[in-house]
Parts: sequence; C-alpha cells; structure tokens
Amino acid sequence: MGSLITSNLRAGHPDFLDLPWGQPLDQWEGLTDRLVDLPRGPSRHPVAFVAYDLAVYALKQLAPGAAEREYAALRQMEDLHLPVVLPIGHSSALLDDGEVSVLITRYLEHALPYHSLFMRSSLTRYRDHLLDAMALLLVQLHLAGVFWGDCSLNNTLFRRDAGKLTAYLVDAETTEVRPSVSDGMRLHDIDIMEENVQGGLLDLDALGALPEGVDIRGVGPHIRKTYDELWQQVTSEQLIPAGERFRIQERVRRLNELGFSVDEIVLEPSDAGASLRLRAQVTDRHFHRNMLHSLTGLDPEEMQARAMINEIQELKAALASKQQHSLTLSAVAHRWLREVYLPSVDRLRPLVERGGEPAELYCQLLEHKWYLSERASSDVGHAAAADDLLAGSLNRRSGVGSQGESPGTP
Repeated sequence: MGSLITSNLRAGHPDFLDLPWGQPLDQWEGLTDRLVDLPRGPSRHPVAFVAYDLAVYALKQLAPGAAEREYAALRQMEDLHLPVVLPIGHSSALLDDGEVSVLITRYLEHALPYHSLFMRSSLTRYRDHLLDAMALLLVQLHLAGVFWGDCSLNNTLFRRDAGKLTAYLVDAETTEVRPSVSDGMRLHDIDIMEENVQGGLLDLDALGALPEGVDIRGVGPHIRKTYDELWQQVTSEQLIPAGERFRIQERVRRLNELGFSVDEIVLEPSDAGASLRLRAQVTDRHFHRNMLHSLTGLDPEEMQARAMINEIQELKAALASKQQHSLTLSAVAHRWLREVYLPSVDRLRPLVERGGEPAELYCQLLEHKWYLSERASSDVGHAAAADDLLAGSLNRRSGVGSQGESPGTP
C-alpha cells in the first residue's frame, strides 16, 4: 500500500492528510466522503474534486516532479495578475506502481467547461463570447511574457462576466513564463490553439453535442482574427500630430475600455519631425476591477466591474445635478454600495442560494431593469426589476412562463 511522501502547501488551506493517498485519484470513489462531483471537461490525467468546509479543491495526478513545475508556473502567472486557477500546493505520493505528483488548486467557483456552453440550451447565448474570451486570454498571456504551449478548450474554464465570458487558464503543464514572448512564439501558440480547438469541437460533434450550423473549421481562424485585432489595438504605435496631444488620452481611454491598465506612455520624436510616436505600455486587464475594489471593496470580474463603475458615474452625475454641487466618486460609490448594490443582491438572495454569483446576478438585474424601463417608458427602479427577475426565474423553475422576461434573465 502506498502513502504520502511530501506535501508543500500555501498557508490558510487544509493539509489534505485525511485523503486516501495510497490509491490513484481515479480510484478514490468510496474511499473518502470529501469527493464531490463537479462538471469538467476531458482530461489527460486523473482529476478529483474534494470539499473542505466551504471550499472545493481540484487535485490532478501527474508524473513525478510535474506538479511542482506546474505549481511554480501558476504562481508566477498569479503574481502577474493573470486569469489562472489559484495554485494551492503540490504533493508526492508513492503508489503500488511507483511515485506520482499531485497538483492542488482551488476550484474556480461559478466556472463552466466549454462543453457546457454547447450542451446546455440555457447557455446558448454565451457561445460566441467564448471565442472572444479565448482570444483575449491569449493576448493577456502574451503581453505578460507567457507562452502557453497547449491552448485548448479543454485547458480553459469560463466564468460569466456581465453577460459575456472571462476565460481562465487551468492547465499550465507546458507553460513558459519569460521576460517577453517573441512574434514567432506567439504565432506558434496561435497555431496550437487552432489545431486544439478544432479537435475539441470535433470531439463534441462525435458525441452529437454540437448544434447544427457550427462551422468547426472556422472557429479557430475566428479566434486568431480576433486575437490579431486585439493585439494590434493594444501594442500598435500611433503617430500624434503636433497640436493633437488629446490623442494621448484618447488612446489611454480606449485601452481602459478594453479593461487594460496603462503603466507608461512612451513618446518619441517621429521621422516626420513635428509628430510624436506614441507607445502605450499596458499591464494587467483589471482597470475597472481595481477601481471598483478601491472604491467599494468588491472584487468582481472586469466587465462586471465596468458595468458597476458606469452606474456609479451615472449616480454621481444625477446627484450633482440634484444637489447643485459635485460629490467625490468615493462618496458616491459608498452610497451606491449601501443603498443600491447590497439591497439589490439581498433581494435576489433566493437566486444566490441556488448557486448564482452575486456580481453576475446584479449585472443581469441591470440589463433586466433597462428592458423593463424601455417597455414602461420610465425608470422602474432596482427593487421592481429585482422582484420581476426573481419571479420570472422562479416561474421558469416551476414551468410557468414570465411576461416580463428579458434577454438577460438567468
């Protein structure tokens, strides 16, 4: 009978010593009551999900030493503020047929494997967003100097983000973190992505899970085209004519709208003489997320944060007009949190208790409120929209149709 040899774990998490380390992960069924059944895509390696208190962890069995290398890569990417699963630690165990290593990560709550977006009819509207999310993830990785080496649908999880999707890297076995990624390496990563994405969709097609009309061979090239357009927007140089310095702030705003934080602006004389050559050096894609967190303490996804910041800015303008004086954004944000966001989420508590993610539910509420207000030709308010959203959701659960259902209804 095998046993646990070593374990290296981050502080603040379980020690996992009560797990049946003497057996391969794919044989743990019936050996521990900590196992939980969660949706996942195909994997080359045995994977198990275990629950401790309110947290769930993913364990992946690998060859000796492989878990330690992947853990180190995930830690590096975490330090770069990239969208990756949270690395918790790695262990080594001696089984009857030899030593294995096990990578331990925190399970990404409210995440969806790609096949769920095709096999569940309620998630149909997210399929197109999956392609954009994949392209954006690759742009983020390459900007940070990360060569993935195995970009695929199987190695990615998706979280709903204000009606769209954010992609997370969940498999870093082949990842290399460098000071920078050359154009040749970027193109190689994209080639790998195209081949793997087509293979993943062909697997779904073989299972009869793809809806009619999906252009399997066109998906990879579509992601490549989106990637190329994003890369151009983020990295291109721009000529600033004399007397048009406002173009600098325009460029910064465009990058911020994409979610990218701008670390430095580099201005150099151009060959044209009077013009300046502008290069923006971007960092992470958490511009609105960082802003919202500093104002309210909330930490949603980037597009969710952008929707909330926009609402705070609208509230600031409305209060300034009503009170005839300007208020600080911080003061308005605290008022929005106390009087708008928290009461709305509390009103949607039944959906949260059924597994809904509060920030995404709130963004769905904003979309539903806009829909109802358009129909009523007046602002219906957050409370009425929340009640209608909740009623529509509960009615659908019981098989009753909702007259007020909007495209954003969960």
